[in-house]
Amino acid sequence: MSQTPACELCAGDGGEVLWRHPEFRVVLVDEPDYPGFCRVICNTHVKEMTDLAPTQRTRMANAVWAVEAAQREVMQPEKVNLATLGNMTPHVHWHVIPRFLDDRHFPSPVWAEPRRPADAASLAARRALLPQLREAVRRQLDAAGLTA
Repeated sequence: MSQTPACELCAGDGGEVLWRHPEFRVVLVDEPDYPGFCRVICNTHVKEMTDLAPTQRTRMANAVWAVEAAQREVMQPEKVNLATLGNMTPHVHWHVIPRFLDDRHFPSPVWAEPRRPADAASLAARRALLPQLREAVRRQLDAAGLTA
């Protein structure tokens, strides 16, 4: 596995590992305002999706869709944002973010200026769903044939 020591996604898991595949891992990110925020992170240090073989790209994309399906099933968000930026961390990874009408930034991206304060009750209700989300992510990845 190719790694770069200065890369935070090579140096650590990038969150709570929910699934580890030889080519990628799925993590739950500790993002206080966004319970359920997940990342699908390539285990090899590559900058762009096209640095991966077509079969690797397909498996990684299928993992992203499985995480999205789990979030929709359990958290029932208004929208799911998918992003693969890598400008600050040039290591292939996908953000899979459940979005809600009352979240701090909606309808803007989570990286924009907040539009409103966080709603503590909504956040607590979403955090309470995390055990179910963890299980749903594993179940969806199994169903997609992405054996760990």
